[in-house]
Amino acid sequence: MGTMVIVACRPKPGREGDLESLTREHVPILRDLDLATDRPAQAMRAKDGTIVEVFEWRDGALDVAHKHPKVHELWARYAEVCDYVPLQELAETKDLFASFTPIEL
Repeated sequence: MGTMVIVACRPKPGREGDLESLTREHVPILRDLDLATDRPAQAMRAKDGTIVEVFEWRDGALDVAHKHPKVHELWARYAEVCDYVPLQELAETKDLFASFTPIEL
């Protein structure tokens, strides 16, 4: 059994398209490295442009990821195009049923 995670990435100005492209690559790269499960990942956009992604790490994979050079490269690419933000900063999370616009992966 893995661990489900939800991450919110706010694009840096002018980097919205780059973040969306990277989001499409993210979980397939983790799967190629045997770090993410085959559970379908989901991505969605908040009203402020933040992308919210939901996926499942394999059991113990997060510890491996922190030592893996390809994951470090991936995280460096994210650092170029976005900032991670707490979910509670998204206006949608104040609603009982938080609603987002889906992104096709």
